[in-house]
Amino acid sequence: MKLISWNVNGLRACITKGFYDFVAAESPDILALQETKMQPEQFEGDVPGYSVYWNSAQKKGYSGTAVFVKTEPDAVTYGIGIEEHDNEGRVITLEYPNFYFVTVYTPNSQNELKRLDYRMTWEDAFLDYLKALDAKKPVIVCGDLNVAHKEIDLKNPKTNRMNAGFTDEERACMTRLLENGFVDTFRHFYPDRTEAYSWWSYIGGARSRNAGWRIDYFIVSERLIGSVKDSLILSDVLGSDHCPVMIETDAL
Repeated sequence: MKLISWNVNGLRACITKGFYDFVAAESPDILALQETKMQPEQFEGDVPGYSVYWNSAQKKGYSGTAVFVKTEPDAVTYGIGIEEHDNEGRVITLEYPNFYFVTVYTPNSQNELKRLDYRMTWEDAFLDYLKALDAKKPVIVCGDLNVAHKEIDLKNPKTNRMNAGFTDEERACMTRLLENGFVDTFRHFYPDRTEAYSWWSYIGGARSRNAGWRIDYFIVSERLIGSVKDSLILSDVLGSDHCPVMIETDAL
């Protein structure tokens, strides 16, 4: 079972840069997208063999998530059930017999950390949401979590310390998540791998220099990690300022 997550930074733009070819070549069982920046009625394409679930932001052209699936879930939930957090289309949860699949696009703390306080409120609420799911059955959560957890997870940790995505507060929230019964699959398999990034700024040729950040994740409940066969960063895939990340599992 192949699961892929990708922040496409505008699905309509990504479609013009090879999105359909990528899906056809990889043929994932589940494909989760973040930052779709569109409403469902704006999607004019067709991906044979998949059903699609959308959670779009109230603000058009902003945020948004989508999940393409080959196997229909038992149930689908949009958001986390808290109104102040559910108007930006950031979370979709699919329930399958053996696990919950959650895709998330975590709020960015933004320049000058002007949204850091909101981000901390979000982190508390989202962790509570995942813990409540995990109490019922194991969870696979993926997406753009907008944080590089450790210094190994970005090219220039010293110059980026206390910038959005690498604040002590955001990193502590990731640590807390992992201390609550969840596993960062990539670091489980590759604890010491350096220069493994999933996002590169469009500024200054960062991608060509591999001056990036690892901010896209597959995280699973501890009791699921034995079913995960590998966790990969598909850094050669273009089409966005993020690349896809992937796990292979027999959880379904």
